Amino acid sequence: MKRSDLREWGKGIIGQGSILVFFIMAFEVMIMISPFAFFFYSVFNPIFHWLDAYPATRWLIHFFLPHMILPPTIPLKIIRVSGSVLFVAGSIIFIICALQVYLGKIFKWGIASRGIYRFVRHPQYTSLGIWGVGMAILWPRFIVLATLSIMFILYYFLAKDEEGRMLRQYGDSYKEYMRKTGMFFPRIREDDSNLSLSTNPFQPKNIFALISVVLVVIGAGFVCRSITLNSLQLESKENVTLVSIMPEDNGKEPVILNAIQSGAIDFLNKDRDYLGYEMPVDYIMQGMIANTGTEHHLYKQHHTVGLIVDWVLHPFEHLRRSPSVHMARMRNVDPAMARRHHCPLGINNQNMDCNNCVYRRVVFVEVDAPSNKHMSGKELFAFNTTRVPVGFIDMNSKTGEIINKKRVESKTAWSDVPTPAI
Repeated sequence: MKRSDLREWGKGIIGQGSILVFFIMAFEVMIMISPFAFFFYSVFNPIFHWLDAYPATRWLIHFFLPHMILPPTIPLKIIRVSGSVLFVAGSIIFIICALQVYLGKIFKWGIASRGIYRFVRHPQYTSLGIWGVGMAILWPRFIVLATLSIMFILYYFLAKDEEGRMLRQYGDSYKEYMRKTGMFFPRIREDDSNLSLSTNPFQPKNIFALISVVLVVIGAGFVCRSITLNSLQLESKENVTLVSIMPEDNGKEPVILNAIQSGAIDFLNKDRDYLGYEMPVDYIMQGMIANTGTEHHLYKQHHTVGLIVDWVLHPFEHLRRSPSVHMARMRNVDPAMARRHHCPLGINNQNMDCNNCVYRRVVFVEVDAPSNKHMSGKELFAFNTTRVPVGFIDMNSKTGEIINKKRVESKTAWSDVPTPAI
């Protein structure tokens, strides 16, 4: 193999391999609700634990937008909807561009300069970037943002490399094409005679722009996390802080907190701090907080595709659908009847409306920090804290009556895999 060919092969392996890392991190959410979850985590969970072991990298495994908690404010809802829109739009544009390129090769059209390529030289990279931003919103782990910013940089280098090869192959015709099109987005001024046609990606202004991309992308994550934490409705009493999964439950906290403090719950220690997640008793994603039952082990269910489609196309309703609803869809039965029949509390009253149920489940996690000081509110979500499931209670949110108390193991339904805290 010639040295030049070897160099091209090496660049391709490094570029595509690094981009593959982003796809693996981004698709984690899809894999974790599939039967292949533990095969995936047998390889990647040690990486997450290694990142979590050091203060400088611990933030990478945390989340910067709500994933379990239904977005409580309009701005957060808009961001969540935009994630689905960008994900779908990027996918569609990529498919269109790919068809155009491969049809061009089959019919030997020469330079791809039709359709979207009439305005943009690398629309496939642009579409993958749009898809990547959408995916980062849908699975908002910081490591997804970090790998996304690296992917942006690699796309830039790969695009420059492709343009160098096209200039060598097509010469002036490709130069003319470059003058009339934008690299990743349409050019504002066409046929700019002062346009630089350099294919060298290492110019100082380019390096500065690429560093800025990384800072902007990751910085946006920290801004979103701050907005998220400031938007949460947190209520504290003594050593327990309560957060509502559903925004309509805001306002029930005083009754619930009073019941918790007077309920003699044996798995709550007065010398420890706790975060309590208030939710419907059949909330579909409670397995991410604690191992509350096999029906919430989503990777063991047989409706993975349905869950993924619901997650993408129904940004808010997917959090309200219980596991029994997905099962009812598969078996073509009445979802309301299935939800009553599979009520975790054993209530199967035909006159009961599960959407207006007065019972709530509160799942508790014990929160520790290196300082060992008392914490409450947003402090419980800090990067340097550890959260360990301890138990849950089921109660009447109107009367404060606790009807069930249960201790759980110190792991979630996904064992010790780092799962969202928000």
